[in-house]
Amino acid sequence: MGSNINIGVIGYGYWGPNLVRNFSEIPGVQIKTVSDFKPELLAKVQARYPKINVTTDCRDIFTDPTIDAVAIATPVSTHFDLALAALKAGKHVLVEKPMTVSTEQAMRLIDEAEKRNLVLMVDHTFVYTGAVRKMRDLVGTNALGDIYYYDSVRVNLGLFQHDVNVIWDLAVHDLSIMNYVLPSQPYAVSATGMSHVPGEPENIAYLTLFFESNLMAHINVNWLAPVKVRRTLIGGSQKMIVFDDLEPSEKIKVYDKGITLNGNTESVYQMLIGYRTGDMWSPQLDMTEALRTEGLHFINCIQNGDRPITDGEAGLRVVRILEAASQSLKKQGRLVELNIAEVAA
Repeated sequence: MGSNINIGVIGYGYWGPNLVRNFSEIPGVQIKTVSDFKPELLAKVQARYPKINVTTDCRDIFTDPTIDAVAIATPVSTHFDLALAALKAGKHVLVEKPMTVSTEQAMRLIDEAEKRNLVLMVDHTFVYTGAVRKMRDLVGTNALGDIYYYDSVRVNLGLFQHDVNVIWDLAVHDLSIMNYVLPSQPYAVSATGMSHVPGEPENIAYLTLFFESNLMAHINVNWLAPVKVRRTLIGGSQKMIVFDDLEPSEKIKVYDKGITLNGNTESVYQMLIGYRTGDMWSPQLDMTEALRTEGLHFINCIQNGDRPITDGEAGLRVVRILEAASQSLKKQGRLVELNIAEVAA
């Protein structure tokens, strides 16, 4: 492999243009070919990037020996076949989230990448934001104390997806954030939800995740909300975080608030709960675009043989929860256990 890394991008719909833009700006990286079914989308590529080849047949990317890596930004139902074909052609792979539609598919991709010693990375974009990295630092350095809960609201009006329900579309973000930020993995999930459009997947859902420790997580996702809300709370025994992704600058606020327990613990009636309110501070965040950070990380992993932060295993853990949540949804919230042994990092 020369010093230049050549990349092929499959899919130029919603996310593909962002990938192409970010990879084109990384020194030593060249986008060689973009493929998409729709000629009108390829015309946009040609207008903006005259040097990039375009094709309606992604096999042109797999058979090109000069292409080192493939980025896949297509509907989730196509991820497995495309990623497997790319790996079998000896290409490193960056695949959109969620990684696959099933854990079985995810495990097959992990095996294929390991067998061929190729980088398999999942585009869990939030993990590469300054805000989420700061949350991981705060949790990891024990600044919050014991973690009590993760609570997230991720709602808006649209974009209705036809191939996946709202959990696979929106909750996937929170699951990837939790996988990166929280100190442990959930052992079970319960999900309830509903579809309000006949014949279409669920557009509103509530997920509850249970952990072995004294920690629980709740995620509310909805395509039928009148406003867009992207707000996450992480509560700890010492401090609490509010992460509002729609805030232009102060996305993270850390509150020195909590409770202190005093008195005779033998009798619940004599237990006194004191409320502690201290200062709020908003830490300085790295404002680099997440996709640039992620693109650099992907290239770095290819060049140095490093393991990506959002590797196949991270993708698998998220897909396993999505799969279990969908099972729970069909059973109106029945608890579905996650097989942690297979998912442990």
